[in-house]
Amino acid sequence: MRSFDDLVRRARALVTDGRRAILGIAGAPAAGKTTLAEELVAAIAAQGPPGWVAHVPMDGFHLADVELERLGSRDRKGAPDTFDALGYAALLRRLREDTDEIVYAPGFERVIEQPIAGAIPVHRAARLIVSEGNYLLVDDDRWGAVRPLLDEVWYADLDPESRLARLISRHRRFGKDEQAAVAWATGTDGRNAAIIEATRDRADLLVPPALIRSIGNPPP
Repeated sequence: MRSFDDLVRRARALVTDGRRAILGIAGAPAAGKTTLAEELVAAIAAQGPPGWVAHVPMDGFHLADVELERLGSRDRKGAPDTFDALGYAALLRRLREDTDEIVYAPGFERVIEQPIAGAIPVHRAARLIVSEGNYLLVDDDRWGAVRPLLDEVWYADLDPESRLARLISRHRRFGKDEQAAVAWATGTDGRNAAIIEATRDRADLLVPPALIRSIGNPPP
């Protein structure tokens, strides 16, 4: 893919004969998945028809902090087993079945770092669903059900240095001091990133660093 327009054309082409398609975007924390998904959805929506594309992030399937505390996993928040992976697969399955007039998906509020039930409406008109998340290509007992439900999975292949800088900045933006931000980004997030990066070769498309940076930082 040489340009963002190439990505838009490839995403739209996933929908054939009016059949609903689901595009996944995977990548390590702060690799640019959400920005890519949002910009892609906005560009496709601008081309119409109305309601043809929807954005359904995986992050709404974070387990709530109260459950993480019960499990003793609060300090590992963001690890593969701190999500409701089977619940996410069930939502994707329901979206693929395409029988309901509206499907409500959970969202995730970064200010409070908690999932929000019923936050994202997906109407029957939506033919393309874009869903981004860390573990879409992980093949284990929890996550193995996800990949077969996605028509394609793209991998946001941002270089490690840029990704780490973005990640530390994000942690600081949402309340951590510099030391805590670096510790979490290189500790818990670093271990999760290694799991995700090991799935890179399973992607249908690698979105290169230069293209990701151009989307996240458009020229004036």
